[in-house]
Order: sequence, then structure tokens, then C-alpha cells
Amino acid sequence: MQSVKDIAKEIVDREGGYVNDPDDPGGATNFGVTIHTMRRLGLDLDRDGDVDVADVKRLTRAQAVDIFVTHYFERPLIAELPESLHATVFDMYVNAGGNAVKILQRLVHEMGHVCTVDGALGPQSIAAVRAAFAAAPQHLVDAYGVARRNYYFCIADRRPASRKYARTRAGGKGGWIKRAEEFISPRFHLSAVQFQERVATWG
Repeated sequence: MQSVKDIAKEIVDREGGYVNDPDDPGGATNFGVTIHTMRRLGLDLDRDGDVDVADVKRLTRAQAVDIFVTHYFERPLIAELPESLHATVFDMYVNAGGNAVKILQRLVHEMGHVCTVDGALGPQSIAAVRAAFAAAPQHLVDAYGVARRNYYFCIADRRPASRKYARTRAGGKGGWIKRAEEFISPRFHLSAVQFQERVATWG
């Protein structure tokens, strides 16, 4: 299996470099690290007394990897989950914060395990996930990926400005959907026709 640092490097590759899209609530972002995260961590990289866009632009790939490993993998206790879930839950945590955990908790609860859906991994949630994984390892990994995809679709359903992340200008699968499907077995990927049917109401 991959090391957590290797997984973090792949996440950085998916996130890309500096962007400041007005339609993205995350604001100025570099290598997937938002200005909000940098302010929370006090990363005043140019030492001018505040954390602003200039600091976001100065962030390096290596710093982003370290931030992800420490604050998006170790502290949320993703390391305590079955190893096969590390990459997908870690990737989603970088992308969606505590919602990544809520998706997993809700899924495990629906599978019949006692699990409070609160967005934080604790002893109860970790035990429930381990039990669900032991009962159906590949099913849980695929089901989590499908739930991620549905999460993105739901955001786009509610927020038209976010649809460009789920569907390309040419009408194909956007970055959000492709990202989710990287962690799903090919047989569960949406076909072009299925995708078009899912987004037909978007106009």
C-alpha cells in the first residue's frame, strides 16, 4: 500500500497550483490549501503580519503535503481506518473537510452499524467502520466512492455556480465526478449516457 505522504502528493497533483475562482467558496487556494486553512494555521509566509493572497501564492508543494498529512490525515484520525479507505477518505477530507467523515458515518450507519453522524472520527465511528469493512471490504470502498459522487451531484443540484466542477463545458464529466470515480471500481463508473441523464435537469 502507498505511504500517507505518497497519497498526499497525489492529492496535491489533483488539486493543481494557485487558483482564486470567485465561484469557489474556498477562496484563494494553492495546491489545494485554502486561504482559510492558512489563516487558521497562522501561515504568514511573507511575515508581513497577516495571511493574505500573497501568502497563498508563496506556499510550496512540500508545505502543502505536510499540511495535508498533519491536519487532514493524522489529526482527523483517518489513519485509524482500514488501510483500503485511507486514500479515498483522505482525498475527500482535503476536498470537503468533516463532510468526508459524515459521508462515511452515514454509509456505515445505513449498513446497520451503530455510528453517530457528526463529522468526527472517534472510538465508536472507527469501530463501526472497521466492522463494516470486515463484513464487506470492497463493497465499503466502492460504496464510499459512489456516496462521494452523489455528494458532489447534490451540491451542483443546489448551487448552479458549482455545476462547472461537475460537468465540463463540452457536457462531459467534470473534475468532481472524475475525482470521485478514481476511487470506484470501473464497473460502477457512470457511462456517458447515465451521466447525461443525471445532469439533464441542469439545462
